Amino acid sequence: MLRFSPILLAVLYAVIMYRFSVWRTNRELNSKSTRLVDPRLNRLTDRMAASLEVDQVPVHIYEIDPVNGLAAPDGRIFITRGFYRKFQAGEITAEEMGSVIAHELGHVALGHSRRRMIDFSGQNAIRTALMMVIGRFVPFIGPWIAGMLTSLLAARLSRQDEYEADEYAAALLTKAGIGIAPQKSMFRKLAAMSEGHGSAPAWLLSHPKTEERIAALERLERNWGLYPPS
Repeated sequence: MLRFSPILLAVLYAVIMYRFSVWRTNRELNSKSTRLVDPRLNRLTDRMAASLEVDQVPVHIYEIDPVNGLAAPDGRIFITRGFYRKFQAGEITAEEMGSVIAHELGHVALGHSRRRMIDFSGQNAIRTALMMVIGRFVPFIGPWIAGMLTSLLAARLSRQDEYEADEYAAALLTKAGIGIAPQKSMFRKLAAMSEGHGSAPAWLLSHPKTEERIAALERLERNWGLYPPS
């Protein structure tokens, strides 16, 4: 039992840190956000709500500059002020912004926040176990190797979540009569932003490559009979 105590402690520590992170994130969002009130976007979220058979899809503006959209641990949907400014400037259409909202709804509906808590705890335990095992054979760089392997696992899980949220958004946008085209054009615009400014927008960090996400959406369209066969 004692040999496993470092792993158990690592899991416990990860859970405590995750809970603290959730509390801190909610406090930050509560203090720096307001309810989105925009007739063009509200019309689209009303259509999504009708498709989901719920009363409304509330969206909030998070008062920070980076271009991003996020789903809070408590299920709320946010777009950043920097993202909203691009919409106001006409750089992003209402339908494209709607695709971002639909994507974040996917994270909520698919329980990715809860799954990430489990993943985070498991990854911390795996990192500890790898450090113990690899460190015996490679004393100096063992911790670095363990961290790298765990990071690769985390990245794979993150990409899986993004593909799942993309698919959910595609289904919702199709059902709401908005279509998948804005989703694909939004990906292209985000990729162009990263090329123009030398760094990827926050929304693209730790996400699959743009062309791979678009290809996955087009496979869905073909499967659903919405896209001509290649």
